[in-house]
Amino acid sequence: MIISGKEIQKQLGETIFIEPFYENQLNPNSYNLRLHDELLMYENPTLDMKLDNPTSKITIPKEGLLLEPNRLYLGRTVEFTRTEKYVPMLEGRSSIGRLGMFIHVTAGFGDVGFAGFWTLEIFVIQPLTIYPNVEICQIYYHSLKGEYEKYNSGKYQQNTGIQPSLLFKDFER
Repeated sequence: MIISGKEIQKQLGETIFIEPFYENQLNPNSYNLRLHDELLMYENPTLDMKLDNPTSKITIPKEGLLLEPNRLYLGRTVEFTRTEKYVPMLEGRSSIGRLGMFIHVTAGFGDVGFAGFWTLEIFVIQPLTIYPNVEICQIYYHSLKGEYEKYNSGKYQQNTGIQPSLLFKDFER
């Protein structure tokens, strides 16, 4: 079951943490998250799952940045979130999708106990100018039934910025 916007607000500081939180970003059953002004791009045109693929940082100026199709951009939310008791999920806003922009390729599913900024896998189908601090996506929460263990990954938990793929660490085991 998805919890309502009113329940999200009621749970703030108890089981749901969104920092900073602004009431005008609250929706009937979700909360809008904003795009930070930094992006990462992979430097090599070919990526390898077993390697720590190098990235370059780009700053999105206030005047906007033109994104190119067929390029993967990694961004992050302005907001830091932490969730206890609920399963956080991330989706693009419909207004963003109608411009041909995807904010996650496959990773819109969070885990109970995740704490950090959300890394966005941004892809556009035609050239699109983006701007920092735009409400780009929405977080919503599912209730959870049954016993569980909180998320405790050493790869992405408590991140401080954009997280490129750390899949290469799985091959080190």
